[in-house]
Amino acid sequence: MKPPLSETSLADLRERFLVQGGPCSPQTLGRLRQDPRKGVQALAEQLARRSARARAENRRMDDLLAFERERWGKGIIRIAGTDEVGVGPLAGPVVAAAVILPPDVRVEGVNDSKQLRPEQREALSLEIRERAVTFAFGEASLEEIERINIRNAGFLAMRRALEALSPEPELVVIDAHRLDGLPWPQEPVIKADASIHCVACASVLAKVHRDAYMVEMDRLYPGYGFAEHKGYGCPSHLDALKRLGPSPIHRAGFHWAGRQLSLFGD
Repeated sequence: MKPPLSETSLADLRERFLVQGGPCSPQTLGRLRQDPRKGVQALAEQLARRSARARAENRRMDDLLAFERERWGKGIIRIAGTDEVGVGPLAGPVVAAAVILPPDVRVEGVNDSKQLRPEQREALSLEIRERAVTFAFGEASLEEIERINIRNAGFLAMRRALEALSPEPELVVIDAHRLDGLPWPQEPVIKADASIHCVACASVLAKVHRDAYMVEMDRLYPGYGFAEHKGYGCPSHLDALKRLGPSPIHRAGFHWAGRQLSLFGD
């Protein structure tokens, strides 16, 4: 039998509630706040902040799933989210992912991939892959980017990802735009990667997949720093271009003269 909280050492309380993540009810929190020990009072405030963050995250996840739950309730079960990454870099392909998740699967912590740390994206990507009904990737090559422009290349990559899904979706959810030529109903939603669960999951899958590709390209074409910046135009990347010139995976549409490097629009 556990001793009363008032007789439990601060070290044991920290172990119980912080390290082991033991439940802390409002009643328990109130008793900790009333403890005369300053360290226990500080622990109570730390636990209160943790609880507030957990409640806020739970509300965010409920909001993230609201779109899908409404459609699941109407009998639309296989809802595919799709998103693309790699529109802005100077190097590498555009990559898209598409994913269908079972009804009411909740990938805790998922968000627009840009809002997550690399280690969070890696862990979430593994979970999404394990729990998905199906997922797939699509890509638009450097040649296609140059021929049809970067915006259309992103659309092409998303179409390819969606067409590779098995089973096929009953509904497709896309960030902001409609995709021409899809055989399935689609709903474009502004900022879907931050507001729709399946699109956020697709965003994470696409980002992790493309980042891994760029790490491999860093081994093939050392000196550009692809493993760090993933092809985006940061100062170190621009400096490498001035020193080394473009690699085979750099996109056309940019040039440099002297110490100036600029991008042409599409």
